[in-house]
Amino acid sequence: MFYVSMFFQYVSQYMKTRLQYRADFFMEILSDLLNQVVNLVFILVVFGHTQFLSGWSREEIIFIYGFFLIPFALFSSFFNIWDFNDRYIVKGEMDRILTRPIHSLFQVILERIELESLFGVVTGLIIIFYSGASLNLELAWYDPILFVIFAVGGALAYAAIFVAIASIGFWSDAKTSIMPMMYNIGNYGRYPVDIYNKVIRFVLTWVLPFAFVGVYPASYFLRKEEWYAYAFATPIIGLVFFTVSVFIWNQGVKRYRGAGN
Repeated sequence: MFYVSMFFQYVSQYMKTRLQYRADFFMEILSDLLNQVVNLVFILVVFGHTQFLSGWSREEIIFIYGFFLIPFALFSSFFNIWDFNDRYIVKGEMDRILTRPIHSLFQVILERIELESLFGVVTGLIIIFYSGASLNLELAWYDPILFVIFAVGGALAYAAIFVAIASIGFWSDAKTSIMPMMYNIGNYGRYPVDIYNKVIRFVLTWVLPFAFVGVYPASYFLRKEEWYAYAFATPIIGLVFFTVSVFIWNQGVKRYRGAGN
């Protein structure tokens, strides 16, 4: 309950701060929306030259993209730690974090929240409803529950990768360029893994599980039975990878010796 209370206090303070500059707040929402539209247009352009992509129709690819946006929005809102190494290690703000009686990762996450990114959930749902209606998808009563579970599992899988990468900063106090590269690789999760070769497919499934953010969980709702095992593994993969990433973080914190002088 203490952590829940702290979470809502951080959120409250964040909203008070952001709404002091409402124009900037809504411009960021608009910027995210335009970025999502550009990605959607890219998919439409690709399918302007072909009817199917490795057996997947245009509406199915759009559905996968829409689903991807939801866990990605959750990740972007609460795990915005792309500059962790520069801000907390190189500039020494980790010293301040470690003086407080709250888990360090929890503090870093809440200090870097960007709740405007949650608008991506709305965009994702709109795309899903549109493509789902085009595909005449039928839902069972328990599918909305599975939808939430899969979305959270996908967000945890995505977050796990970046928490683990951010933890590298505890062993190397120099700026690194790994984080931007991972953001680019994460885009591969927007598309079916079977359009890639076996090596990339293996990496996106078992090394950098970006496939569990988009195509695998979405395949269940698209009734792709050959992918059901991966779909139902999504929350498990998310929990396992996130647990491992927190373990790596904790080991890194033990190694941390301060910013120095």
